[in-house]
Amino acid sequence: MPVQPSPVVMGIETSCDETGVALVRDGVLLGEALSTSMDQHARYGGVVPEIAARAHVQAVVPCVRAALSAAGLTAADIGAVAVTAGPGLATALHVGVSAAKAYATALDVPLYGVHHLAGHLAADLVDGEPLPDPVIALIVSGGHTSLLRVGDLARDPIIHLGDTLDDAAGECFDKVARVLGLPYPGGPAVDRKAVGNDPTALAFPRPLTGRTDSPYMFSFSGLKTAVARWVEAHPDSTVPAGDVIASFQEAVVDVLTAKAIRACRDHEIGDLLIVGGVAANSRLRALAAQRCDAAGIRLRIPARKRCTDNGVMIAALGDLLVRSGAAPSRPDLAAMPGAFLDHAQLGVAHPAQRAA
Repeated sequence: MPVQPSPVVMGIETSCDETGVALVRDGVLLGEALSTSMDQHARYGGVVPEIAARAHVQAVVPCVRAALSAAGLTAADIGAVAVTAGPGLATALHVGVSAAKAYATALDVPLYGVHHLAGHLAADLVDGEPLPDPVIALIVSGGHTSLLRVGDLARDPIIHLGDTLDDAAGECFDKVARVLGLPYPGGPAVDRKAVGNDPTALAFPRPLTGRTDSPYMFSFSGLKTAVARWVEAHPDSTVPAGDVIASFQEAVVDVLTAKAIRACRDHEIGDLLIVGGVAANSRLRALAAQRCDAAGIRLRIPARKRCTDNGVMIAALGDLLVRSGAAPSRPDLAAMPGAFLDHAQLGVAHPAQRAA
C-alpha cells in the first residue's frame, strides 16, 4: 500500500516582536510569512511587551493567509497546528497560543505546544539533513545562552551542560551597543561596525574562563560593565570606536566558541550546532568554523534568515513531533512565559514528570 504523507503542519511564532507563520510537511517548507514590529520598539531601545502584543494581534491572521497563499493551500489543508507556548513575553505568547487553539479547534486538528528554544534547534531542518544524535548545541540569543546535549529532539530529554548566570550574549550586545551609541537592535549594529577593525586592540575580560571556573557556564554582565567603565575612563581616547567594538565582540565570541568546543571534546561528540539570533553574527560564525575545523568537529549553523525568530522553526519542530508519533498537547495548553527547556514539547506530561 502507498505510504500516506504526513499532514501539513502550520507553525505560529509570537514569543517576542516577530509574528511568524509557516507550513511544513515531511520536512519540506511549503510557505511562510513574517511580520516584525521591531521598528516600533527602536525608539525605546528595547521591546515593549504591550506594543509587541498589539502588533501580533494585527499580524497573525494576515500572516496565516500569506503563508497559505505562498504554499498554494487553503486552511482546509492544515492537518496540525504547532505554536510557541513559551518562553517569551507573556502578552505576546498569549496571542499566538490563542490563535493556534482557535485554528486547531475550528479545523478539528491536533495542537502541539512547543518550546521556543527547541524551535531554534529545529530551525534548519527544512534546509538540511536531520540533526545528529547526539549533538552539542549552543543557543545564543537575546534572552538565553546555553550549552546543551541533545539526542532525539522529538523524544529525548534535553540536558543542560551550562547556562548564563546573568546577561545572555544577545542582551550583552544590546546593552554595550547602547553604551557605544549604536542603534537598537545592538547585535547587528555591533557586527556591522566591527568589520575591518582590530579585535585585539583592547584586552577585554573573558568571563568564567579560569581554571577553577565552571567550564560550561557563562557570565556576560561583568564584560558589559568592563566596556562601560573603559568608555567612561577614556573620553578622549585615541583608540578608534571600531576597534573598541571589535574587541568587545571578540571577547564574547571567544568565550562562546571555546566553551562549545570544550563541551564537544569532553563529551566525545563530534557535532556542534549553534542557533539563536546571535548565531547570525559573522565573527561568531567565522571563529566557530575555524575552531571546529582545527578540532575535527562538524559545525552546523542555520542560514542567517533562520537564526532570528520565525514561523519555519516552529512548523519544522511540529512536523518532527507529528512524524515521531508524539501525542498532541493538552486542550488546556496555556502560555508559559518562563518555560524551562527540558523537552521540545510543552503542554504534555513527559515520562519523568509522570513518574514524579
